[in-house]
Parts: sequence; C-alpha cells; structure tokens
Amino acid sequence: MDAFLIQTLNGVVNGLILALVASGLTLIFGIMDVVNFAHGELFMLGAYAGVIWLAVTGNFWVALLAAAVTIAVLSAALQVVALRPLLGRDPLYTILGTFGISLVLQNYALWQFGPVPRKLTEPLTGHFRLFYLEYPYYRIVMALLSAAIIGALWAFLKYGKYGIWIRATTQDRVMAAAMGIPVPIVHTVVFAIGASMAAASGVLFGPLVGVTHAMGADWVLKAFVVVVVGGMGNLAGSILASIFISLLEAYASLIVSPAQAVIVAFIALIVTLLVRPTGLFVPTPK
Repeated sequence: MDAFLIQTLNGVVNGLILALVASGLTLIFGIMDVVNFAHGELFMLGAYAGVIWLAVTGNFWVALLAAAVTIAVLSAALQVVALRPLLGRDPLYTILGTFGISLVLQNYALWQFGPVPRKLTEPLTGHFRLFYLEYPYYRIVMALLSAAIIGALWAFLKYGKYGIWIRATTQDRVMAAAMGIPVPIVHTVVFAIGASMAAASGVLFGPLVGVTHAMGADWVLKAFVVVVVGGMGNLAGSILASIFISLLEAYASLIVSPAQAVIVAFIALIVTLLVRPTGLFVPTPK
C-alpha cells in the first residue's frame, strides 16, 4: 500500500509536468491546426535557456521566467518566417516544416552546447519523509507551479480580451477575421504561448535530469499520446489525459521496470484510436 501511494503521488506530479507540455501542443493544434513536431525541441531549448539565464542571474525563478520569454520571442519569429506561409495549405506541408525545424534546432543545440549534459541546479533541496522514502520538496513545488501556469492559461483564455479572440478564432477563423480580429497575429501569439509553456516545463524538469540536445524527444512523444487520448485541441482533456497516462505508467512500474512501463502509454493510445478516436475525455454530444 505504501508503494501504491508513493506511485500515485509520482504519477500526479509527473502528470502535471506532462500536462504543461501537452497543453501548449494542444493549444497550437486547436487554434492553428498545426501538428508541431518541433515542440520537443522548444522544450529542450527552454531548458538550455534556463541554464544560461541561471548562470547570468543566479536565481532559478528569474531564469525560469526569462527562459519562457526568450523561447516565446524565438518561436514567434519562427512562426512568422517558417510557418505562417504554410498555413492554409495541405497539412503535410506544416508537418514537414515543423519536422525540419525540429532537426535544425536539435542539431544547433548539439553544435552549440555539445553532447555532455548540462546541469540545472534545483532551487529547493529539502526532503520530507513519505513512508520509507525521502521525497523532495522540489517535485511538489514543480507540480504546483505547473498547475498554476495551466490555471493562468485557462483564466486568460476564458476572461482575457485576447483570450476571447483566441477562442473566437478556434470556433470560426473566417468569421473572426470578418469581425476584425487579426487572425495572423492571434496565430503568432498562440504559437508563442505554447512554446513558452514547453520552455517553462523544460526548465522545471531540467534539475531532475541532465539537460541534453535530445531531452525533448521522449516528452514530445508522450505529449502527442496525451493529445490523442485527451482529444485533439481539447485543453481540459489533455490535462486529464496527462495525469491518467502518468498514473498508468506509475502503477505499471510496480509490476515491471520503469523502462517497460512506458509501453502502457502506447497501449492507451492504440485502445483510444480503436475505441474512441475523438479522445477518451471529449464530452459525448447530446
């Protein structure tokens, strides 16, 4: 029972970080109809930006904010230069475009930073007793901060002026443009917001593992699983699916090794595509 409760906590904590990554991916797809294969590399660049800003400022939380803003500005430029001309064409163009951006960013990071992992120092080093383990405070703070960022995004989309523009563009971009909403600017802002969420999650997760040029690959793969299981473009569904997938992996690791437990995420993906392709957490139309 102790192991079960510990794995439940691990699943929720990992699920909230995964939800932060997947929410940005879901937002970009829901607004722009773009499957962003470069999302994992924005996660990775966010972690590297955190390393640089931490060295400059000496403060982890300032580095977190600065990294999110840096990647948001970079991604806005990428969207304008590389993706905006492809919008409205066959989806294959944007898939290939974001895949190309992914390769460029990953190889740039390898060239610039090298293959040796960089270290992000966690801001909290204390532990508390959880049954037979010493559980780090930082993991709890990381989960709570991820939830707070997702909550801020939800409040922005629901109550903010620009959030209303974004929701209007989601429902009918042609009508939104006819009502005077600058749809191309909305697309750029949405891409920047999604990228900044990926960057923030990269900085938050960085202290738990070494920061490398390939660290985004596993996370973006899980994020795509979450987007499908939660429902394409469904923000609430992606959050629920993130926790659901992470809990499945946590419980599976009680039976098999953690490396083998990852398989359950792909089993959930296959079952979702077979049973309910629209997503397990999409409300059934009445």
